[in-house]
Amino acid sequence: MLDGAHILRDLSLQIPRAAWTSIVGPNGAGKSSLLKALAGLLACDGKVQLLGQSVLEISRRDIARCLSWLGQSQSAAEDMRVWDVVMLGRLPHQAWLAAPSAADHAAVEQALRDTQAWQWRERSLGQLSGGERQRVLLARALAVHAEILLMDEPLANLDPPHQADWMALVRQLVAQGKTVVSVLHEISFALQADHLLIMQEGQLVHQGACDDPASHQALREVFEQRIAIHSVAGQWVALPN
Repeated sequence: MLDGAHILRDLSLQIPRAAWTSIVGPNGAGKSSLLKALAGLLACDGKVQLLGQSVLEISRRDIARCLSWLGQSQSAAEDMRVWDVVMLGRLPHQAWLAAPSAADHAAVEQALRDTQAWQWRERSLGQLSGGERQRVLLARALAVHAEILLMDEPLANLDPPHQADWMALVRQLVAQGKTVVSVLHEISFALQADHLLIMQEGQLVHQGACDDPASHQALREVFEQRIAIHSVAGQWVALPN
């Protein structure tokens, strides 16, 4: 529910663990709202479970440890040092007013290196380009070391090489047993996921494997037959029809 209006309707779904699920659909379909509902950031009338337990029964601190969030237009103070921005991802693991531990420093360094942002660690966020900021915010999400990562438009402002790096990183996370859920406008990237959720007008119209012909048909239908799904070099891609 948003501003008293129901954005999502009649939803029933289960996100596979240790897999990459992509949420796709036309503009205004409810993709971001669904991701916020999964994160507990959007009030809903139904029931949301996290790792088999109702989110209402889990403390916010425990949720913050097991679930990491990268939202649209997410930012931090312009004058914050990149290192400090990423260190914010470690707050759920720290005692109140405690100094960062060696494990916190190691997690931040690894996250910055994984997103190729290590060289900016002493710069302020305001000195970075849009794509560089996105990589820093992704590093903040990675630094949490959460079992579940929810990402809303994570490819925003990234150039093609760094989009490819993001996909490789997601595959690495899944191989480590992490669960990744992403909202993507880039249908060809979404089709590289393990599982697909297709939204339209606040409803889930299809869920299934990305290589399932039924998933491809549902994609064509929600985009009004304006895209075609093709196999190119062993991968499924979406092209204008």
